[in-house]
Amino acid sequence: MTRDEAIEGARVLFARPVAFMMGAAAIDGLPAPDLPEVAFAGRSNVGKSSLINALVGQKHLARASNEPGRTREVNFFVLDERLRLVDLPGYGFAKASRKTVDKFQNLGRAYLRGRPNLKRVYLLIDARHGLKSVDTEALDALDVAAVSYQVVLTKADKLKPAEVDTLVAGTLKAIAKRPAAFPEVLATSSEKGTGIPELRLAAMQACELL
Repeated sequence: MTRDEAIEGARVLFARPVAFMMGAAAIDGLPAPDLPEVAFAGRSNVGKSSLINALVGQKHLARASNEPGRTREVNFFVLDERLRLVDLPGYGFAKASRKTVDKFQNLGRAYLRGRPNLKRVYLLIDARHGLKSVDTEALDALDVAAVSYQVVLTKADKLKPAEVDTLVAGTLKAIAKRPAAFPEVLATSSEKGTGIPELRLAAMQACELL
């Protein structure tokens, strides 16, 4: 299968029926680990909902909020009864008490540590800002959990192409020695569609659906 054929196969899969399955507020409320899962993590205002919606070609599947930090559950979306997309609680900013923030961020960490069917985490980084110290904490947590993760740059349309290339190269260098990091950085734009076909393909390959 050529790469173009693989990308087309991924497009067809992500055009299949997809639905919100459930939100889990506690680790014992997670669904059975009977389908492969890919999860999306990142700072609260990085554009996770927009990216998930772009992947499946829907505008309102994952609900974006004007108030960062509103995702306080682990949200599951099932695609074609073949895989699940998982939206993890955001980190780094939330208009909530410290106790509440710790509760939903610890839920995300617990999911990462104990999910046997989790195939990959996509760590979203705002291309306008690059890796920040709060992101480094997330990278450390993923390395400790020994969960395969791939860095995805969001809002890449806000930068010039040469700036994106420089950022991708710099990000690759920053994660080069991290044990759980997948050695490829994807630059995406939910608004323009940039990088979305490649991210679909990456998810399918991670779940061994190709």
